[in-house]
Amino acid sequence: MGKGDRRTRRGKTYRGSYGNSRAHGVQPAVAGAKETVTKSAAVKKAAPKKKSA
Repeated sequence: MGKGDRRTRRGKTYRGSYGNSRAHGVQPAVAGAKETVTKSAAVKKAAPKKKSA
């Protein structure tokens, strides 16, 4: 157990990886809170091609 152990939080921090031992960006659930709605990414239209003479 320690820095070299991939299963512990300290090992994950040392290696710079994430997983069950070191969750990334997960917020604890709050009772009575609304579920957040995520919007899909806007699709960017391709620029019209220039006509060559």
